[in-house]
Order: sequence, then C-alpha cells, then structure tokens
Amino acid sequence: MKKFYAILLYLLFSGTIFTIQAQDVQQLKDKQEVSTEKVKVYYFHNERRCATCNAVEEVTRSALNEYYPEQLKAGTVTFQSLNIEEDVNEALTKELRISGQTLLIIKDGKKKDLTNDAFMYARSSPEKLMEKIHKTIGTI
Repeated sequence: MKKFYAILLYLLFSGTIFTIQAQDVQQLKDKQEVSTEKVKVYYFHNERRCATCNAVEEVTRSALNEYYPEQLKAGTVTFQSLNIEEDVNEALTKELRISGQTLLIIKDGKKKDLTNDAFMYARSSPEKLMEKIHKTIGTI
C-alpha cells in the first residue's frame, strides 16, 4: 500500500512540473508573438504646415526614437509623415479614411487616432504626448 501512495505522489508531482513547464513555454511564445507585431505610425499633414503641425511630427519622432530605437532599426515599428495633398499618398489616405491632419497608430489591424492629443500637447506639454504615444503602442 505504501508503494501505491508513493507512485501516486510521484505521478501528481510529475504532472505539476510538466504543467508548469508547459505554461512557461506558452508565456515565452506569447512574448515572442508580441515582439514581432508590426506597429505603423502615420502622421498625415497638408502642404502648408503651422508650428503645431511641425511639433506633432517632431514629438512623435522623438517618442519613437526614445522608446523604440531597436524596433525602429528592425522595422517592427515604422513612422511615416505623409502629405495628404500629394497624389502618391491618395490611395493610403482613402484606405485609412484620412481627410485632414491625423496622427494614427496601427498595430495588429487595430487603429488608434491620437490627433486630438497630438494637437493639444505637442507644443505645450510634449512629454505628455510622448507618454501617450508610448502607452498607446503598448496597449493597442
């Protein structure tokens, strides 16, 4: 009878270890999937730009360079500043339904429009906009 309990205890202990290892492997796979997601950051603007329009682009570039330098180099995070009045950008502006100045973050098919925050904070509190961009990319 003691052998039976010893074998039963061994099987329960072994099953627990295999379950923990399987969870660790799944968590590692989840982390790898997140790191390979592509993040596209677009800033759409007009030909004529005001100081705030220029500041939105500058602060966005600064945020990406500060928080995601390796991802920018690897191409998993990209940034494009596009003039919506140029014909070469017409297809993308139609696809994304852009009609004016827009700061847009796209990750895994999900879009987040940060235009209001961008124009509110770019000149007066650029650190708030940088943090908003960082938080959005992390949670979208």
